Amino acid sequence: MILAGDIGGTHARLALFDVSGGQYVPLSLTVFSSHEYPNLDAIAAKFVETTKVHPEAACFGIAGPVVNGRVEATNLPWTVDSQSVADQLQIRNVKLINDLEANAWGIPALAAKDLVPLNRVGTASGNQAVISAGTGLGEAGMHWDGSNYHIFACEGGHSDFAPRNDLEVELFRYLEKQFGHVSNERVLSGPGLVNIFDFLRASGRGTPPEWLREEIQKTDAAAAISRAATDGVCAVAEQALDLFVSIYGAEAGNLALKLLATGGVFVGGGIAPKILPKLTKNSAFMEAFVSKGRMRSLMEKIPVKVIVNDETALLGAARYAALNPN
Repeated sequence: MILAGDIGGTHARLALFDVSGGQYVPLSLTVFSSHEYPNLDAIAAKFVETTKVHPEAACFGIAGPVVNGRVEATNLPWTVDSQSVADQLQIRNVKLINDLEANAWGIPALAAKDLVPLNRVGTASGNQAVISAGTGLGEAGMHWDGSNYHIFACEGGHSDFAPRNDLEVELFRYLEKQFGHVSNERVLSGPGLVNIFDFLRASGRGTPPEWLREEIQKTDAAAAISRAATDGVCAVAEQALDLFVSIYGAEAGNLALKLLATGGVFVGGGIAPKILPKLTKNSAFMEAFVSKGRMRSLMEKIPVKVIVNDETALLGAARYAALNPN
């Protein structure tokens, strides 16, 4: 029995997997509110106590750079140590990997129904990339050696946001005054969508209705803005989401170029499945993706797919634990 975890800034998802014949069958899944617990040790202990099952191995995908079995979570006030979690669970070995690394490990086990293509290209081979906007922005790569993929994590979500036009230059300057360093995550994440919305409102490009302002104050601000945009009931929210989608496509294209991801780009995270109509019926994402000057013809040959299975990172963590027992 393998305990797998997908640990994000908002939710910590833990599941038990039975591994048999190369199949990974989830037996129990619980979603915890990350901020209600002091650390991962407490969540893992609570899960095991509730399920009354003692796992034989464990792996957790967590948002942040994992170095020597230790990670300072990016969007949580946690420092996670693999040995501490192992001691808590009384397991010999606990694996910690980056959450996007976990996503990448899960992709080979996905079914066709778990992926929604954003373009139509022929069979492609070569390196692959994953980009996921949610509470934060994560990126990872899969190096193709001619017969196998080798997965690696990175922290590309914290690289510099590169504005492409006058509007984005204004956005950059607006965010620079607030944060100093403006990373891609400041734009491409749930809080990033809120930042874009606030910028458009502050720069006089629209006034949201009173009901939306109240909803933003009382509930998840990013979700409220996204709903208002997709329902077509607030012009400034629509502008914000359209700009978000275009910048998302541009950064996905940047990642594809940096990794020469001719084998495909996978768009994961919690946001993409919720705004699929914007990604599939609106060309802004793909147009920004391919608009790379002299590299446009290369970009047009790269398959791009949205991951709609929200258990991909859990599945990947389970696969990593099973395939890396030592």
